[in-house]
Amino acid sequence: MATRIDPFREMDRLLTSVLTADRTAALAQAMPMDLYRSGDHYVLHVDLPGADPGTIDVNVEDRTLTIRAQRSPRTEDDVQWLAKERPSGTYARQLTLGRGLALDAISATYTDGVLTLTIPVAEEAKPRRVEVQHGTAGSTPEITAASA
Repeated sequence: MATRIDPFREMDRLLTSVLTADRTAALAQAMPMDLYRSGDHYVLHVDLPGADPGTIDVNVEDRTLTIRAQRSPRTEDDVQWLAKERPSGTYARQLTLGRGLALDAISATYTDGVLTLTIPVAEEAKPRRVEVQHGTAGSTPEITAASA
């Protein structure tokens, strides 16, 4: 019995298996996020689908914010996997925070697979209006600061 080998089909199969493995590895490391400013605080939303809530760790050291979470692998006995694309393991992401944030007042919630951090702007970094006093010639005007 003769078998026919299609080199293009074999190459496609090989590339598909390699690219799928790379995609799965990239997904395991990725933590997609949205970041925006709303008034006097910043809001950071990080997608952590399927993460075990007890493994979520948010840490601030110096000006570095570190977020870690873990998704445990499914361990059913006596099953035959037909597709296994959902990554498991530890997720980690670090962000360098700018100056002018109240790092001791960050709050975090985890709901429906989304970690939300609220990072307030520090009081000294908030914009202030400076009131200008008008004086007469030869006198020094008094300058006072007022909150905006």
